[in-house]
Amino acid sequence: MDYLPIFYQLKNQRCLVVGGGEVATRKASMLQRAGANVRVVALEFSVAMEQLLAKNPQSEKHVRSFIAQDLEGVALVIAATDDEALNREVSAQAKARHIPVNVVDNQELCTFILPSIVDRSPLVIAVSSGGQSPVLARLIRAKLETLIPASYGRLAHLVGQFRDQVKARFGDVNQRRGFWENVLSGPIAEYVFAGKERDAEQMLQQLLANPEAPALHKGEVYLVGAGPGDPDLLTFRALRLMQQADVVLYDRLVSPEILDLVRRDATRIYVGKARSDHAVPQDQINEYLVELALKGHRVCRLKGGDPFIFGRGGEEIDRLAQAGIQFQVVPGITAASGCASYAGIPLTHRDHAQSVRFVTGHLKDGSLDLDWPTLAREKQTLVFYMGLVGLPSICERLIAHGLADTTPIALIQQGTTRHQRVFVSDLANMVEHVKNQEVKAPTLIIVGDVVKLHDKLKWFEPAAAGDASTSF
Repeated sequence: MDYLPIFYQLKNQRCLVVGGGEVATRKASMLQRAGANVRVVALEFSVAMEQLLAKNPQSEKHVRSFIAQDLEGVALVIAATDDEALNREVSAQAKARHIPVNVVDNQELCTFILPSIVDRSPLVIAVSSGGQSPVLARLIRAKLETLIPASYGRLAHLVGQFRDQVKARFGDVNQRRGFWENVLSGPIAEYVFAGKERDAEQMLQQLLANPEAPALHKGEVYLVGAGPGDPDLLTFRALRLMQQADVVLYDRLVSPEILDLVRRDATRIYVGKARSDHAVPQDQINEYLVELALKGHRVCRLKGGDPFIFGRGGEEIDRLAQAGIQFQVVPGITAASGCASYAGIPLTHRDHAQSVRFVTGHLKDGSLDLDWPTLAREKQTLVFYMGLVGLPSICERLIAHGLADTTPIALIQQGTTRHQRVFVSDLANMVEHVKNQEVKAPTLIIVGDVVKLHDKLKWFEPAAAGDASTSF
C-alpha cells in the first residue's frame, strides 16, 4: 500500500489553493464542500472561481503571485497552476513547514493525493490508484455511482441518530453489529430509499424496543417498470429492487436479458398476457401480489415499459391499497419513448408535431372504439400500443376521419433490442407493406409527420436484424 487512506477534518480550517483556473476551481469547490475556508492566490481568476468564492464570506481572494506568507495558518495546500516552477516552489515551501500539499498532475511533488469520490454524505467512498491511473479510478468510481443510491446518505443520517441508543441497548459489540446488519439490509433501509424516513424512524424505534415485533416482517410489493427491452435502460432503483426481491412476477414483455438481472435465488412466476391468451388473469395476478406480501415476501412485479402507461399498474396497486399492503412504484421508460428514440423518430418537433398522444390499440372489451375525430388531426403524433392486429382498422379510420392517406406511419417491432425492425410507409400502403414481413409482437405504431425524420435520424442498427429498417 503506497498511501494510507485517511479522511481529513477540514471544517472551518484555512486551506490554500494556488491557481485560479478550471482545475483550481474544482479543487477549491471540493474543499468548500468539506467545510474548509479557502484562500486562493492567482494572477487571474476564472468566472467560475469568482462565483465560487462569492458564495462563502470566509473565502479569501488574492490577485497576485504566491508568496511564502500565504502558507501562514493553513492546514492544507493545493497547487493547480500551469507554471511548473511555481508548483515546485509551493510544494517545497509547504513541505518545509510540514503542511500537507498536493500538486495537480505531479505525484512527485505531493505529500498526499486526492482520490475519486462517491459522495453520499455523510457516507463518502474514496477510490485511488495511488496516482498510477487516475482515469481508472474515475471509471471505478462511475461504476460505484450506479450501484449506490443517493439515498444512502439519508440512511447514514438515520443510523447516526440512533447510535447512542443502540449502544446503550446492546452492551456486546457483536450484538450491536448484528442489529445494524438487520437494519441496513431489511425493510427499514428500504423505507429510507423510498423516501419514507419518518416511517423508517418509527420502525427502528419499534425494533429497538422489541426485535421480534411482527410489523417489521411485513411483505412489500415493488411495481417495477422494466422499460422497452434494452437492459441498459433500467433505472438504478429498478435494478436494486429486482436484486433484492424474494419473488418476481413478470410478463411477456420483459426481455430475457432483463430477467437475467433478477436475484438468482428469487422465485420467478410468469404471468404474461398476449391478445386473447392470458397465462394468468389480471384479477388472479392482483391476488397473487396480496397473498405473497401477506406471507412476508418482498415481491417484484416486473412489467415491460412503464407500470402506469397501459401496464395495468393502477389496477394492481388499487388492490394492494385495499389490502393494506405497502408498495413502491418504479417508473420505467415507456415503449413510446424508448422505441421512438431508437428508431430515430422524435415524438415532438417544432416543425412537425406540437403534441403527442398515447393510445391503446385495443380496449378492455377487445374493441377499437376510439375518439377518431380528435386523433385524426395534423401537427400531432399518435402512438398506438398493442396495435398490430388492429393496424388495418387504424389506417382506415384515421383516413376516414380526415388524415391524408399520405400521412407517414412507422411500425417498430421489438424496439430497443437487437431484434428491432422498423417499417415505414404511409396510411394508404402500410398494411400491404408489412403483409409478407412476418411482423411479430411486441410492436409499436407511430403516426405523424415526425416519421419522415426516421431515415435522417436513425442511429440504432441492430446487427441481428438484417432488414432493420425498411420503407416503401
